[in-house]
Amino acid sequence: MTLDFPNPSRNFDDTRKVVRFVGHDGMFEVSFAVDAQALGGADEDRCLTAFDARRERIEAAARKIYSRGRKSEYFLSAENLR
Repeated sequence: MTLDFPNPSRNFDDTRKVVRFVGHDGMFEVSFAVDAQALGGADEDRCLTAFDARRERIEAAARKIYSRGRKSEYFLSAENLR
């Protein structure tokens, strides 16, 4: 199946300093987290704005990392977003 991102919601997790979002592979929900540093800092507004501006690239990176093997959660770093 294909990993899709029909829900554009995302949220900032201040505890882990990541932006969280979900994808869907058929009926399965797949969780992703993007490191705040990969988005330019640890400030919520800045990270969410950067996430929105790079959404296509982030979703492409999420598909790539997801294709390597199925897990319950995936972490994307700056290296994944290059």
